[in-house]
Amino acid sequence: MINLNKQQLKRKLDYHYRAFDKSTISPDPVEFPQRYSNYCDIEISAFLSSIFAYGRVVQIQKSLTLLHDLMDNQPYNFIQNYSIKKGEKLFKNFIHRFYKPEDIVLLFQILKIVYDNYESLNKLFLLYYFEEDKNLKNAISFFSNNLKSLAKAKQDISPGLKFMFPDSMKGSACKRMNLFLRWMIRKDEIDLGLWKEIPTSKLVIPVDTHIAKICKELKLTEHKVVSWNMAEEITNNLAMFNPKDPVKYDFALCHISMRKMQF
Repeated sequence: MINLNKQQLKRKLDYHYRAFDKSTISPDPVEFPQRYSNYCDIEISAFLSSIFAYGRVVQIQKSLTLLHDLMDNQPYNFIQNYSIKKGEKLFKNFIHRFYKPEDIVLLFQILKIVYDNYESLNKLFLLYYFEEDKNLKNAISFFSNNLKSLAKAKQDISPGLKFMFPDSMKGSACKRMNLFLRWMIRKDEIDLGLWKEIPTSKLVIPVDTHIAKICKELKLTEHKVVSWNMAEEITNNLAMFNPKDPVKYDFALCHISMRKMQF
C-alpha cells in the first residue's frame, strides 16, 4: 500500500502525467491510430486498436500490426470496399485470444454498416449521448448494444462479439470502450481528440488489471473486483485532483503498473 496524503498524491500524479509524454508511448495500441491524418482512418484504427487491446502486450501489437497490414494500412478505404466474402478470405486464419475469424469478419461488416449509414462512429455514438448524464455509462450501453444488433441479422451473437461489446449497465467495466472514448475525446500528446462534442469530465477510466492494481495501492478504490463500479469510484477520486479531466492520468498509471515502475 502506498501512503500519500491528497496533496502528495496530486503532485505525484501530475509529475507522472508530464513524464509519460509521446516519447514513452511504445508499446501501446494508441500507436496505430496515431499513424494517420484522415479523420475516418484515425477513428477506425482507434476503434479496432481498442477492441484488440487485451492480453499480452506482445500479442496485442502482433495482432494489430497484422490487422492493419490486411487493411493495406488504409482503414477507411478498406471499410468502404468491404464485403463478408472478402473478409472470410482475408481473416480465415486470424485469431486473437477470444476472437475467432468469424467474429472479425462480422466486426468489419458492422463497421461497414455504420459508415454507410452514419458516416462515422462519432455520429452514431452521439445519438445516445445526453449532456445531463453524469458520465457515459448509458451511452456506452446503448452504443454497444446497437453495434451487436447490427450483427444479429447475419447470425446469433457469438461469445467473441459479446466480449467485444460488453454492457456497462450489466456491470462490466467496459475497459476497451472507455479506452476508445479516452482516445477520441481527450487531446494531448497521447490522446487523439477527434470528438469535440463531449467534455472530458464525462469520461470514465478504462480499468484493467494494471489500473486496478495500482489504484488499490493508491487507495483510489475500495472495490476488490474489476467492474463498472470500480471504474466510477476511481474516476470520482481522480476528479478530486482534476474535475474537468480526471482520466488524464490513465496512461501514466497504466504504464507504471504494466512496466512495474515505482510510483
